Amino acid sequence: MKLKDKDFFDKVFYVTSRIPFGKVTTYGHIAMVCGTKAAARTVGWALNSAKNSNLPCHRVVNRYGALTGKLHFGSSDTMRELLESEGIEFDENDCVILEKYLWVPEPIKKLPG
Repeated sequence: MKLKDKDFFDKVFYVTSRIPFGKVTTYGHIAMVCGTKAAARTVGWALNSAKNSNLPCHRVVNRYGALTGKLHFGSSDTMRELLESEGIEFDENDCVILEKYLWVPEPIKKLPG
């Protein structure tokens, strides 16, 4: 992994750690505040590499609110169960109601530490 990639992953982890309880954000929103709007897939790779961490990765959904990362949680129901335990609701298409639960992260000026 190049240093540039490590820096990007660190930014992804930082933003993900800040997603409030009962809210979600999208891969694209995280990519945008990390400085590379077109890197939504890379955000997914970063989060998959952090699956054994304490990061609230279950709070990251695709731009429609779909749970595209659900297969990385052991059971295909775990991600939804975690979100529902936080009070997050889904529409008839099994997507998070983004109008109600979307959290848009602020741009990163500097990583702490």
